Amino acid sequence: MSSAVQFVLTIIAGFATGVLSAMFGIGGAVVSTPAIRLLGATALQAVGSTLPSVLPSSITGSIRYRREHLILPRVVAWTALAGVPASIVGSRLSSAVPGDGHLLMLATAAMVAFTAWRTAFPPEQPLDAAGEPRAPRDGPWRLLLVGLAAGGLSGLLGVGGGILMVPAFSVWIGIPLRRTIATSLMVVGVLAIPGTLTHWALGHIDWTYALGLTLGVVPGAWLGARFKIGRAHV
Repeated sequence: MSSAVQFVLTIIAGFATGVLSAMFGIGGAVVSTPAIRLLGATALQAVGSTLPSVLPSSITGSIRYRREHLILPRVVAWTALAGVPASIVGSRLSSAVPGDGHLLMLATAAMVAFTAWRTAFPPEQPLDAAGEPRAPRDGPWRLLLVGLAAGGLSGLLGVGGGILMVPAFSVWIGIPLRRTIATSLMVVGVLAIPGTLTHWALGHIDWTYALGLTLGVVPGAWLGARFKIGRAHV
């Protein structure tokens, strides 16, 4: 495969990543990580090279969601407080996992399967005894636990962490799904920053793959957020 074809396919993978990220509040690396692995990246490069594209994807989608006042700043702050250090720890542990990154690829494959299942059967917001939406149970300790788990997963596997945050925010904490998706997407972007810097320091990022993914995720995230908001208004 020529380098030009490889780069174009990386951009396409990035576009799909951006759409998925904005529509479902996840980082989208469950698509881009296996994609660039198939395109020739090493296992550890596939983990690290996806994270630089998560931030522009998150920013693009979050701008549209913010205009709709769907993002919950307090939830973002508490979740990121635990998620940022957890992302650094997870990123550093990625080199310590046996198998030279191949076990991480198996874990990512499991996340892909989980994403497919959750997309087919999205979480429903819990209801109270009267059948009304339950008031969110968004105490700081719950948000810190979600951030801890999501940040660790983000750094370890190079995914955004939204695959865990969306069901946790919606089902465990009780945030309405549209706000869950918007808020999760913004946290995903915050967690990508320390993860990117740590994987870069560890030498896990191939910037050619990272650039190709970034060129695709920006229009993909814009389209995904627009489609999600448009559907919500129907």
